[in-house]
Parts: sequence; C-alpha cells; structure tokens
Amino acid sequence: MNQTARDRSQKATLRILTIETTCDETAAAIVTDELKVLSSVVASQEELHRRFGGVVPEIASRAHVERILPVIEQTIQKAKIGLSDLDAVAVATTPGLAGSLLVGLMAAKTLALALEIPLLSVDHLQAHIYACRMAAEKNVFPCVGLVVSGGHTSLYDCRSAMEFELLGSTVDDAAGEAFDKVASMLGLPYPGGPSIQKAAEQGDREAYALPRAFLRDSERLDFSFSGLKTAVRYQLTGPGRVNFSTLDISPQKVADLAASFQAAVVDCVVAKSVLALAKTGRERLCVGGGVAANAALRAALAYEADNGNWELITAPLALCTDNAIMGAIAVEKLQAGMSESLRLDIRPGLIRKIRPLADA
Repeated sequence: MNQTARDRSQKATLRILTIETTCDETAAAIVTDELKVLSSVVASQEELHRRFGGVVPEIASRAHVERILPVIEQTIQKAKIGLSDLDAVAVATTPGLAGSLLVGLMAAKTLALALEIPLLSVDHLQAHIYACRMAAEKNVFPCVGLVVSGGHTSLYDCRSAMEFELLGSTVDDAAGEAFDKVASMLGLPYPGGPSIQKAAEQGDREAYALPRAFLRDSERLDFSFSGLKTAVRYQLTGPGRVNFSTLDISPQKVADLAASFQAAVVDCVVAKSVLALAKTGRERLCVGGGVAANAALRAALAYEADNGNWELITAPLALCTDNAIMGAIAVEKLQAGMSESLRLDIRPGLIRKIRPLADA
C-alpha cells in the first residue's frame, strides 16, 4: 500500500464518485462510505430520442461522450470538494448499451489511474434495488428484488447487497419498452410510461380483454409483454405496415386502451412478484426501475403488501429512473476491501448470478 492509499484508509469519511451511463442518462454522484449523498447530477437525453419514440444507441453513446466530463465536473463542484478528495470511483459496467457503458468505464478508469484510487464496478440492476436501501436508510437484505424498467423486467432473490440470483425475467419486451411502443401506437408522447398513466386516468381498465402472459403459471417467474403489445395493435388495426399517426382514434378509445394495457402489465408484474415471495420465503419486496414510478403499479403492490405477510419497499420517484445515487452500492465492495483492475470491461448482457468477486 503506497502512502496515498494508506492516508485514504485512515480517513474518517471516504468519498466515492459514482458514474452511470448504461442507457440514455449521463449521471454522477458523490456518496460517502456512510451512504450520505454529497451531490448528484443527471443529464437527460429525453429530447434527443423523443422523435424516434425510443432510445437510439448511437445517439445515446455520442451524447454521453459530450456530457460525461461536464457532469462529473458539476458533481464535484456541487459537493464542494476537489478531485484529490475522492477516495474511489465506481461505474456501472453491466447490463446496458455497449457504447454507453464504454463511455462511463473509460472516464472511471482514467480517474482511477490519474488519482491512484480504487476502481469499483457496479451492476446496474443491483443498483436499482440498492436505491431501496438508500431510501429506507436501513439494511433491506435479504429480499426479493423487482427491477421493472425500459430495458428490464426481472425478479431476483437478493441474499445480500452483493449476491443476487435471477428468478425470472422477460422473454421478449421489457415492461417499459412495451409502454413506449403502445404509447406510440396511441399517438401519445415519449416517454410512454407517464403518457400511458395520464391517459389511463380517464379510461376503463376493463374495456378491452388483453392477454396476461404466464399469469396462471404457478411455476414460472418470467414475463412476456410482446403479445400484449400486439393485442393493442390489433385493437387499432390489422397486421402489416401501418402509419399510426394517420389513424383516427377517439380520445376515449385511447384512454380505454391505455387503462386496459396498463392494468394487464400491472397484473402480471404484481402476480409474479407475490409468487416469487412465496417461492423464496422472503418477507420483503424491494422495487426499483423507471416503471416502478407508475402509480397503478405502486398502488397494486401496496395493496398486496397490506393484505399479505410481507414488507414492501419501493424506490422513491427520484431514484426510480436512472441515476448515480443508486451506485452507492459500490460502498459495499469498498468496505469489503474489493476493487477491480484496469482490465475491467463492460458486460452488456443480463447476468443470472451476481456474486461478490473482485478482479485483483
């Protein structure tokens, strides 16, 4: 251990810079080893992707390149510290868009090398569950973790903050992706989650009998929303190429389809979450991800928790969408004396088991 590392290890409070660039938000935060948030900055790309109705990977990665350094600089300034005050740097390396992940990783490696501080890797989906730990201000593990977002709909058995096992996930579209595509078909603005929720407030959730894949399968903990999305399409038009912007859909039909679609998603997510609790014997469900901000889903989960023998912890709205505060999960690794080498690479795909392994 060199003198700089020795001095850091003896500090009363350690400061960790966390970086998040897995998809279309460029985010950074500074947290302490006591899980105190000193600063947080998120640069959204929503305006860049709106006209496409979804995230375009090449546009996302180019935007990260432009924004990563200003975001880090602003984060440092808001924390009222200097770069030399950092004790470690953490970065989300899996899962996500390859180009986006690389931008964050290169920034983190550069800082780790230049400042001679530990480099820590973060699993983005683990971090979404850790947002519940940050909000609850208490240990939430073990638990069942539900991540429901634009790119993922997954259930985990979370034995600890660093040991997750995948119980089930979507076999096709994620819930958030389905929200975006259905919103586009209905002529609602991007992002689809808030648009569908708003439209559904004026609709009848039972107006259309839409499919709920795997709902009655008491063994399987997977999800599927592709057929649901197609069913909405068939309520509007038949198969084949269609310019949905030219369809004449009454406001009430939009509202009813939005409400019926939202209800189908919520029914599936809630049912599989309750089944996961039963199968694992866990007594706590922790929920994170962008779709976790949906009011209907939050209400349905709260109802089940009130009527069941388990605790519900849902990430606050500010921590549901991608952010770097949830990267505070890296503190768990730092306290365990773990770090990665500069050989660290990205892993865009979904990992079935996450265990506390250090890359010496």
